[in-house]
Amino acid sequence: MITRFAPSPTGPLHLGHAYSAIVAHDMARAAGGTFLLRIEDIDRSRARAEWEAQIYEDLAWLGLHWETPVMRQSERMPAYQDALDTLSAAGLTFPCTCTRRDIAEALNAPQEGAMGPDGPIYPGTCKTVERHEISDAAIRLNITAEAIAKTDEISFTELLSKETVPTIMSTDLAGCIGDIVLARRDMGTSYHLSVVIDDAAQGVTHVVRGEDLFDSTIIHVVLQRLLGLPTPLYAHHRLIRDAAGKRLAKRDDARAISKYRAEGATPDDIRRMVGL
Repeated sequence: MITRFAPSPTGPLHLGHAYSAIVAHDMARAAGGTFLLRIEDIDRSRARAEWEAQIYEDLAWLGLHWETPVMRQSERMPAYQDALDTLSAAGLTFPCTCTRRDIAEALNAPQEGAMGPDGPIYPGTCKTVERHEISDAAIRLNITAEAIAKTDEISFTELLSKETVPTIMSTDLAGCIGDIVLARRDMGTSYHLSVVIDDAAQGVTHVVRGEDLFDSTIIHVVLQRLLGLPTPLYAHHRLIRDAAGKRLAKRDDARAISKYRAEGATPDDIRRMVGL
């Protein structure tokens, strides 16, 4: 078994991160497997070296141990570009120059505005643009391409979540996820593409993450099929929430691991706080 914890260095780790990291770590250790740490720093405008350093400090303080060297996504851009080139050569991508306002206006049309894992499903505006290089464009997956329509049913194995795992026909993907962004114009990649490529590169067998990403897993399975990559088992765990029932965010510094540590909490205290 190989699990991983993959935080972004854009703020302090909070109790929700602690829960996810501990669950992934303990699951691997209980099976005699391997726990990996990956730094998802593709958003270079927000990633900070000091936050990355604190990730290591917080996790080590929690008593977690991981294999080295640590994979950093900012060093993996050639691998993401190779995957984009593969999908493009197969006729599965198209450039998109739509702004958020363009998309919002298009979705005001009748019968539009369905919601997918990433929000409103893209209306396909740029699919009519002649296929040629366009500077300053995002790259989207053409979910209605013939090669995708010929794939098998899309599903995955879930180990933790109580949600029902959907089995989706490839011909229904347009209405479920739409033409997802594979490469943002300011990044050269996206979360969906990068996480699929990196999980395969690291041999991750069990993806442990929050249930807020449950719906995104269909996107990842589609990309795995198209790129000939293995599909891991998935374990989408419960989210840690505040007293009002709202899930924790990095801006909620009051529940930062480093703050609890500075106030004298122990790793066992953190485990109790998150119900472990």
